[in-house]
Amino acid sequence: MSDWRAHWEARWAQMRGEAPPAPARVLEENLHLLPPRGAALDLACGLGANALLLAGRGLETWAWDWSEQAVAAVRARAAGLTLEAQVRDVVADPPEPESFDVIVVVRFLERGLMPALQRALRPGGLLFYQTFVQEAVSDRGPRRRRFRLAPNELLSLLPDLRLVVYREEGRLGDLARGFRDEVLYIGQRVG
Repeated sequence: MSDWRAHWEARWAQMRGEAPPAPARVLEENLHLLPPRGAALDLACGLGANALLLAGRGLETWAWDWSEQAVAAVRARAAGLTLEAQVRDVVADPPEPESFDVIVVVRFLERGLMPALQRALRPGGLLFYQTFVQEAVSDRGPRRRRFRLAPNELLSLLPDLRLVVYREEGRLGDLARGFRDEVLYIGQRVG
């Protein structure tokens, strides 16, 4: 097991007995955009807060993570929901083309995966994406620059989607207020 993978296994094992974190802001603030039914994927799901929310809203949901500890935690909370949690290396085994109506990715960045994510959406499907940016005002999130997006970088990584929602405030204005340290994005596959 790689050091990186061992780090995440230990982190999720430590948090496993705790309540799951709140769903991501990109999802919670935009629930009105979700379809009434369809297939949803929480990619790199961690403890599955987003997957649980999607399944609770009636979507047939998959939660993928490479951590066995994280997937076990999701399975333990998924009773009574249409939610399938799977251990999966999403970089080596990305989603199949046109397989999901909704994909949620939060605080996971693998730039090379972006073309597969766009193709994995069915026509009309939505990608909800939230992750850390380089223009941060705090030290929250990864220290390595490669795990943070440059200003407007996400827009260039997802050229095949129609922009629905975008929020990236960087260091503008009153730094004590607003949505800082992360980008919030929703895009739709048209056609």
